[in-house]
This record gives sequence, structure tokens and C-alpha cells, in this order.
Amino acid sequence: MVDGREYRFLIDAFRPETLPMERLAEYMTDLAKVLGEPGSVHFVRLDPGSTVLVQTIDEEAEPRVRHRAREACSGFGPADAVDAYKRLNRRLLDDNAVGTLSDDKGTNVVEFPGRNLAEPVTFGAFNQVGSLDGTVIRIGGVNKQVPVTLETSDGAQIHCTATRELAKTIAQYIFGPEIRVHGTGRWFRDKTGQWKLERFTAGRFEILDGEPLSAVVARLRDIQGNEWPEVEDPWAELKQERNGPSEAH
Repeated sequence: MVDGREYRFLIDAFRPETLPMERLAEYMTDLAKVLGEPGSVHFVRLDPGSTVLVQTIDEEAEPRVRHRAREACSGFGPADAVDAYKRLNRRLLDDNAVGTLSDDKGTNVVEFPGRNLAEPVTFGAFNQVGSLDGTVIRIGGVNKQVPVTLETSDGAQIHCTATRELAKTIAQYIFGPEIRVHGTGRWFRDKTGQWKLERFTAGRFEILDGEPLSAVVARLRDIQGNEWPEVEDPWAELKQERNGPSEAH
């Protein structure tokens, strides 16, 4: 047995024998991200009754784990922990469950409201002009608006539609260079406060140049009569040109 402090994560909507293995793996993956300290957190067992994931945390790491989990709950912790906390709550909401993380003294470390999430201040679904970048991985359909699926650089898939004429042109670039589609998106905010794209209607597109930034900067510096040769940090300069000057804090 591993020495240390026990932390128990309770999911009230399942018993161990009714919780699908794949769903259990998803909960465990996100919980591990919330806790952090991967070398010091050890899964021990599933307790009967409501599903309880029991893990032991090495004594010296326990204060850091507690702090990280509470920071994740507050929204001000490391990004990966905050994102995992939000995912856990969405899973609990989808499963009509709530969760509690407590220590071996019975003290609640973090609450996961799940199905009891308070309704955020919401806005009705609205349309917004914008653009999407990605590689075309799927296209086709028989309707006047043809489904087009893009894959982003981080592996996410985005679904949009285009007229038959536009889709026919886009189809030439399937599994090819990254493109940028311009059009109108329909957005809504779910119960967890996350903005989601409901649909996106493309009106035009362009092929994105895959040339690396270093090559672009080199070409700019070769142009006579500009100030780029004197710029010490071209990456910071380009970022400022795109986002505007940062404010002093």
C-alpha cells in the first residue's frame, strides 16, 4: 500500500457496476489533470455504493495538490487544471450527477456542482461574421447547402456548410493546404457558460500560405526603405501590429 493522504472523488449518479469503463476513464483523466503532481498521485480503488474514486497522494505533495484543485475550482489556477475542472462539471451535468472531492478527514476539498450548476447570464443565440481556419477533411451531400468539415491545427473538427458551387471549388483542396473560410457563424452559450458554434455558413474561402514566419520576416527585411532591418524582435512587433499595443499594468 502506498503511504500518504487519501482523496476521494464521489460521483453520486453511478455505482461502480453501472458506470461504463470508457466514461470512468474520462473522469479519471480529467481528475488527474485537476490534481496534478502525476508522480505523487496514485489511484487505489473504486469504493462501492455511489462511485468513489480513491487515490493516495504522497504526503509532501498533498498541500500542492490541494492548492491546485482549489485554484482550478476558482478559475485562477493553471490552464490545464481549470479546463479539466470545467470538463468534469460538463460530464457530471451530462450524466445528471454531482461530484465531491474530499480528503481522508472528511473535509471537502472541491465541490463539482454538475447538474446543480447555476444558470449563467445568458445571451440568445446570435449570428456573427467571422472566419475559420483548417484543413478540408470531409465534404459532400445532396442538399443545396453542402456540409464541409475542417480539421484545425490542434485536431479539432469544425463543421460548416457552403453552396454547391463553393463546395465544388473547396473540394479541390481536400487533405491539401490549410484554408480560411469566411462567412457567418451561429453561436450560443451552454449551461456551463461555454460558447459553442452551432453552425457556420461559408461565403468564400482563401488558401493560406504555409510559409514560415521567419521567411516572411527575411523577405520584409530585404525590402529597401522600410524599418524592418532595425526591428530587434520581429515576432513581438508583428504581435503588436495584430493585437495593438499592450497596456502597462
